[in-house]
Parts: sequence; structure tokens; C-alpha cells
Amino acid sequence: MNAGRARLAGLAVLVGAAAAGAAVVFRRLIRAFTLLLSGHPDYAAADHAANPHLPWLGRWFVVLVPVVAGLVYGPLVQFFAFGVRGLGVPEAMDAVAHQGGRIGLRVPVVRALASAVCIGGGGSVGREGPLVQVGAALGSAAGQLARLPAAQLRVLLCCGAAGATAATFDAPLAGMFFASELLLREFSVEAFAPLALASVTATLVGRALYGAGPAFHVPAFAAPSPSAYPFLVLLAVLAVLAGLTGVAFAHILYQVQDACDFVWRGPEWARPAVGGFLLGGLLLLLPQLYGVGYPVMETAVTGGYATAFLLALLAGKSAATCLTIGIGGTGGILAPTLFMGAMLGSAFGQAVQHLQAGQTGPAGLYGLIGMAAVFAGAARAPVTAVVALPELTGDYALVLPLMATIALAVLVSNTLSRGTVYTLKLRRRGTGNTD
Repeated sequence: MNAGRARLAGLAVLVGAAAAGAAVVFRRLIRAFTLLLSGHPDYAAADHAANPHLPWLGRWFVVLVPVVAGLVYGPLVQFFAFGVRGLGVPEAMDAVAHQGGRIGLRVPVVRALASAVCIGGGGSVGREGPLVQVGAALGSAAGQLARLPAAQLRVLLCCGAAGATAATFDAPLAGMFFASELLLREFSVEAFAPLALASVTATLVGRALYGAGPAFHVPAFAAPSPSAYPFLVLLAVLAVLAGLTGVAFAHILYQVQDACDFVWRGPEWARPAVGGFLLGGLLLLLPQLYGVGYPVMETAVTGGYATAFLLALLAGKSAATCLTIGIGGTGGILAPTLFMGAMLGSAFGQAVQHLQAGQTGPAGLYGLIGMAAVFAGAARAPVTAVVALPELTGDYALVLPLMATIALAVLVSNTLSRGTVYTLKLRRRGTGNTD
């Protein structure tokens, strides 16, 4: 190993540790703001409960929570980092592709704080977007201080993103491949070692600070034999539905944002608060849409909801996420696409249970596979989707049906749309060819 590679490897370890620390702080911020604004650690699982701080409002308090949160993060974004709203991953992609691996630290930090308030106040977005940008900024800052050449600076930026992703989901493989596939856009021997070191370091630090264990607690589902013809046909149908859902969500997201831009005529700092009334009304009807929603996914996959309600949650999550971004909120889309996939797959699994017994598999199996397939259809990141789900659930027995379903879902997505949920934002901004 030459001196340059050794230095990059050492910096990757340091950046991975720093990204893990940022991930832990960010998760605790979300929990703190959720407790402060809703009175519950995760209101999505509270089943229309009242806020213990405001019991006289009953469950109606949830209408006001996004408004209060918007009054905090709206001015924060407007006056300290204008342009921070929306997704965070595209900014990291742009820094790798067009900025030589250079990304400032102030905007990502503001994004993380604004996102924590947004999610804690009911915003229906995920936490990976802000974390990826923060991790990328930490990697970029470390590389610039070390005066790394542009090629190594881009790799170190990706190490930060990989570390943040790995730590927040306790998923080192997912973190490494997320950074390689979506940011670096290639798999190379030179990048593998630093990315792996950053992901492993971040995972170990995250486990030490936050505990170990999969992000989702679901039972292991026994899949039918790969030779079971009905099972293969059903996987193909689910793959097509997942690909369609991912593409539709990616395009609707920006159509809703355009509609909000067209309608809004007031100051930008007030937009999240005013739009928060609409989001609050939606949360009043479906409180399961509040925040990230991991407990709701677990309930869906384990058969806790009827088919019609699963479909209502699928449509509701798409609407809530699009509205959160449209009114000026900030966050990630990994969790929302996983959520939609869990609802789609579980509803599909319940609908096909009357078919040949023993050859279709349990409904929850389709829920798990649907999670990864919808994300793959929206982001067109098949390798990340394949490795992420087993790490998120602790179930590695689903790899074969998972690979087949994701492959077809991505094929459907690629046929229907040139852009992904990430690259569409960059294309609309005119930032070169990002597909």
C-alpha cells in the first residue's frame, strides 16, 4: 500500500467515525423534537392518542404540530441556508459529479437541524437524505484539509455518506453500496477499501453509542421453493406494480412541488407553517403517516392492517411525503419508499392468499420484498436495495426472490422514465447529465 492510499484509508476511518457520531446526534434530535411536539416517542404508533402536554385538545392537536414545526424550520432554512429544502442526496451527487468532491458544511448542518424539526413535527420524510449530505460534507471537509487530489476527495466524500447511512441503519453493506451506486456511480477496487473501512467504523461506533440490532423487527418468513410457478408469477406481478409505484412517486413528488410553487405567493419562511395546516389535516385522518413510520411498517408486514387500510396508507404516504417536500420541508425519501413498498406488498400478499395454498407464501413476505422493490423503482439502485433489506430486517433467506423482483422492478422503472427520484431534481435544476 503506497502512502497516498494509506492516508486515504486512515481518513476514511476518521470520517466514518465522525459520520456515525452525526447520525446518532441526528436520531436523538428527531426523538427529542417528536417528544416535544407530540408528547410521544413515535406518534405514528400512538393510534390517535392525545398529546399529554395538551390533553384538552385531544387528537386535534396534530393539526397544529406541523404549523409550529414550520414556524421553526421555515425561517431557519430561509435565513441560514436558502435552497436547503427537499432531498439531500442530489446535492451530494452533484458535488461528486460536478464540484470535484467539494461541498460546504454549513448548509448540511442547517439541513440536519431543519429536518429533525420537520420530522419531529410530523413531516412525512426519512432521515437518510440529510444524513447523507452531512456525512458527505464531513468527508469533503476532511479531504480538503488534507489537500487530497480531486479523485480521492470524491471518494472521501462518499466515505462520509456511506458512514452516515451505515450508522443510522446499522447496515454496513447498505451504506457502502448506497455511496458507490448513487454517489460515486461506479464500483472500483480503489474506492472499495476506504468505503468499506468507513462503513465498518461507522457501524461499530453507531452500535457502541446506540446499540445493535436490525432497524425492523419482523419475523422470518419462509419463502416457497423458487421452482413454485405461482410464486414466481406473483413476484413478477409485484415487481411490475413496485416499478410503476416508484416511477409514479418520483414524478408526482415534483409535480406537487411545482404546484406549491405556483400557488404560494407569500414569504418563503412562512410557507412551511401555512402549508402545515394541510399536512396536519392529513395526519388527523391517518396519524400513521407522522414522521418516518417504522413501527407502522412492522405492523403492516406482520398482518396488523386490513387490505383496504394498507392501500389507504400507501396513497396517504405518497401524498404526505409530496406535501411535506412541496411546502418547503426537508428530508429523505428512502423511508417513504420503504413505507409505500411495505403497504403495497402487504396488500398484494393479502389479496393473493386465496390462491394455491403453500405455493404463494405469507403476505408479510411480499411486504418485505415490496419495500426494497419500490425503493429500487424510485431510485434505480438495485444493488443497494438487494443488500439493504436483509440488513434492515436480519433475514438473509429472501435474497433469491428479492433479486428477481428488484431486477424486474428496475427494468420497468428504466423503461418508463429516464430520471430517478434523485436525478430528476438535478435535471430540473439544469445540473448536467446525472442519469
